[in-house]
Amino acid sequence: MGTERKELRELSRKYPKLETLMNRVDYEALKEEHRRQSNRKAVGADGTTKEEYGRELDANLADLLTRMRTFSYRPQPVRRTYIPKANGKMRPLGIPAYEDKLVQGAMACILNDIYEPRFLDCSYGFREKRSAHDAIRAINQTIMTKKVNYILDCDIKGFFDNVDHKWLMKFLENDIADQNFLRYVARFLKAGIMENGTVSESIVGTPQGGLISPVLANVYLHYVLDLWFERAVKKALKGEAYLVRFADDFIILFQYEEEAEAVYKALVERLEKFGLRVEKDKTHILPFGRFKGNKETFDFLGFTHYNSITKTGKYTVGHRVSKKKKKMFKANMLAWIKSNRQMNAIEFLQKLNVKLTGSLRYYGISGTFLDIRSLHRFACFLAYKWLNRRSQRRSFSFEKFIVVWNRLVKRPAIYVDIWSQNRDSGEPYAGNLHVRFLEGS
Repeated sequence: MGTERKELRELSRKYPKLETLMNRVDYEALKEEHRRQSNRKAVGADGTTKEEYGRELDANLADLLTRMRTFSYRPQPVRRTYIPKANGKMRPLGIPAYEDKLVQGAMACILNDIYEPRFLDCSYGFREKRSAHDAIRAINQTIMTKKVNYILDCDIKGFFDNVDHKWLMKFLENDIADQNFLRYVARFLKAGIMENGTVSESIVGTPQGGLISPVLANVYLHYVLDLWFERAVKKALKGEAYLVRFADDFIILFQYEEEAEAVYKALVERLEKFGLRVEKDKTHILPFGRFKGNKETFDFLGFTHYNSITKTGKYTVGHRVSKKKKKMFKANMLAWIKSNRQMNAIEFLQKLNVKLTGSLRYYGISGTFLDIRSLHRFACFLAYKWLNRRSQRRSFSFEKFIVVWNRLVKRPAIYVDIWSQNRDSGEPYAGNLHVRFLEGS
């Protein structure tokens, strides 16, 4: 982390409000954001790519800074696109124009440095040195070591589409005194949405896909949920209660059922005050924990969590890949294989290895080895099937294909130990869990 970023974090710890922030969005910050951008990212409404913008980078950045200083710079509407969700519906994404990506990225870094010292330990999403695995580890450790008997599994309906701009700006004004910085945040929020060539006004929401959206979402829920729970709710309870939040996904763990029910009712009212609604069909209270041994399960961050016992008969929290995520994995794998099977077989398997390993690194946590081995095998058989469909003549026998597969594609392994407090190195652990594909073990 650079000296200026460390300095800003120290200032945030020291002072309730911060000033003179906009001057940090300078030439070097914008140039660094340009360096970070991927050449393969989708383009925004302007159609400009990183390569095109970079041909005259110095001149373009100088012009951008001039417009920003004179407040003639106005963000362009984000281009609306959609990606499929596991339930068959489509998730809307907003792709900013290239120049807006640079400014958003630089401002997001500033906001992250301001709020990282202020955010609470219960939030894990889109934060430095924190991950979904850390959130799962926190849940696991809390259930295993605290008085947890009930879980409020909550879902916010369309969170990113319903963030109230006025409330968000009030939250930011509570910590930031630089009116110029706040002015540009407001401009990004109101930039509008372009879909099928038509621009519509954005009155509420912060589009998923914008570089500044994750930290703004965290700021919103920091005030709406985290601080409310820690400073108001917990003090009014007799029993223990714990919040674990990853972006807009969160669960609350309770000692007593009646307190879980009371907090659920208060939560509905709290969210509605700030323009948010609970998805009641997906929100419920369930008994769970070492004192509530039952067959109830809950899904969180792509995993199904359940009560289990060890080989020695002791209680533990079990984890497996959720059915919804398995279905999504298989659908995505089939689509990728079918659209890429015409490339050279060696190159095909090398690229498949990257895609497959990325997924299994996420799902490869303590207790999920049988699941990820099954997904690994699914990808193998699917690749064999579609590579042999490229022509009337079979490309390989299965035996020869497996030899090549084992040479080019990493075998499944557990990468993340969530049953301990130790942070993970990203390398396989727990002895040699690499299993030969044909051994069936």
